Amino acid sequence: MKKIKTTNPKCEKLFEVSFEVCNKVGGIYRVIESKANKMIQHYGENYFLIGPYYREKARGEFKEEAPPIEMGEVFEKLQKEGIKCYYGRWLIKGKPHTILIDFGDIFYKIDDIKREMWDSFKVDSLHAGHDFNEPVCWAYAVGRFIKEISEKQNDKKTVAHFHEWLSGAGILYLKKNAVNVKTVFTTHATSLGRALAFHSINFYQNLKELNPDEQAKKYDVFQKHSIECASARECNVFTTVSEITGVEATHFLKRKPDIILPNGLDIEKYLSFEDIVVKHRLQRKRLREFVASYFFPYYKFDLEETLFYFIIGRNELRAKGIDIFIESLGKLNKKMIEEKSKRTIVAFLFIPTETRGVNPSLLENLEYFRDLQESLEGAFPDIEERVLYNVLREKELNKENLIGEEYLFDVEKKLHRMKRDEETPSLSTHHLNSLHDEIMNGLKSNDLLNRENDRVKVIYYPIYLTGHDGLANLNYEETLEACHMGVFPSFYEPWGYTPLEAAALGVSSVTTNLAGFGKFCEGIKRKKERPGIYVLRREKNKDDSVVKDLYRFLHKFTKTSRRERVENKIEARKIASKADWSNFVFNYIEAHNKAITKRQ
Repeated sequence: MKKIKTTNPKCEKLFEVSFEVCNKVGGIYRVIESKANKMIQHYGENYFLIGPYYREKARGEFKEEAPPIEMGEVFEKLQKEGIKCYYGRWLIKGKPHTILIDFGDIFYKIDDIKREMWDSFKVDSLHAGHDFNEPVCWAYAVGRFIKEISEKQNDKKTVAHFHEWLSGAGILYLKKNAVNVKTVFTTHATSLGRALAFHSINFYQNLKELNPDEQAKKYDVFQKHSIECASARECNVFTTVSEITGVEATHFLKRKPDIILPNGLDIEKYLSFEDIVVKHRLQRKRLREFVASYFFPYYKFDLEETLFYFIIGRNELRAKGIDIFIESLGKLNKKMIEEKSKRTIVAFLFIPTETRGVNPSLLENLEYFRDLQESLEGAFPDIEERVLYNVLREKELNKENLIGEEYLFDVEKKLHRMKRDEETPSLSTHHLNSLHDEIMNGLKSNDLLNRENDRVKVIYYPIYLTGHDGLANLNYEETLEACHMGVFPSFYEPWGYTPLEAAALGVSSVTTNLAGFGKFCEGIKRKKERPGIYVLRREKNKDDSVVKDLYRFLHKFTKTSRRERVENKIEARKIASKADWSNFVFNYIEAHNKAITKRQ
């Protein structure tokens, strides 16, 4: 990826448009929310975000204010057309100027809007459903707003930056009406690429043989693909988030990106490395307690010799490389059994899916464990006091004068109540709706069954990490902090935020060279033995080869010392700091400057 040098904005007013402004749906919300403050530092009061107005979602995220006079006049004009605009601040770092647009009263015009897009740009959306019509209607309203406000400030160099096909109708409206505003379009992942990946098609291997229009029709994304192609074609500057996404966009959308806009993070919001080490110990302790309650009623192993691996993300078995992870764990388990390894791996699969509720035996185990824990915690003050006085009296310390027979008997009863004799721990924390769950079948077919002699244990955790699920009770960040290694062997990942966020939290991880972040890591000089982020080679490699490579790396990591793991943590954190928005924001400024100077 070409490094953009520090540059100053030529744009005098910037509108950044996304369906995820104050509307958390996916990863673009995170991109814009984490980047906003850096944009304000460069554009100041001339930076505005535009999103959809949904009353419930805006509550707690958006603080309404009186609009500036000129903008208020535009709001009044548009309201007469049925477009209601709200001006205020998004309650995130920097509190950027934000305009939310309610398009509900013009939705009846959707067929006319789609007819205009067909007549002017051949966007084929006649049979599109609500998931297409809703953002298109909103984006049209955005176009109307930008047209009106730009005509009031015609002397200003203005850029409107649109994210994803959902905002594409705004670009087309501005182009059709010859509005004096330059446009930038960013596709974070092509709609066709996502569809192919969802259907487990590794299209990178035969990209040139695919007919995009035919494939889009086959996989029922033709309307989205059509508007995406038109947006990429008609904008002044076309961008993607990574080089690998640029490759698919060039073929699928018929335009090579003018510039790459990688996704960064705000490193300032993360703890210092010293604090990261403290947090890791704290959250690891909490996760160890959950693991103990999960497995110890059945059998015991040394938690101090246990490493926690994890994968987290959407339930896309092939695209996210969940299948590769499971197969690698199966090989790792066999190898560690052969070696009679004293180390245990607990592998978590945090992959949300439909469930019928928590496994009752797990809830019972947790109740018994917490009862025992509270009993021990309650005894500690008395034990501490007895230790102190017996030391002062120079008496020998033993269980009789420290704990007491009655207390030991009570603990023994509670331990006995926890035991489960003839069962093995379940593979999943929950009962799953599907009897043919792909992940569950994959675990079983790779002989990952949570038997006592297995050195790799698995916990399929099929719910979102809220921090108050009644189980581990860890949220997303706390879970990452607790673990030793994140594994993300995706074959389709336009960028890949999770390994980057893990790195910022001082957690080592695995990504691939088919992920945007993986490509970024390949371009960074890293330590060979302690790379922090390991980049798995999936491009042009068959699955068997990828599984072997991942297995070898995971096996090597099982043998690392604490010092070696800390070195990996340090290196991971260094990589994350290089992906800070303070560096990547200049790619955005360069894109806007290119738009200003383009004649198209």
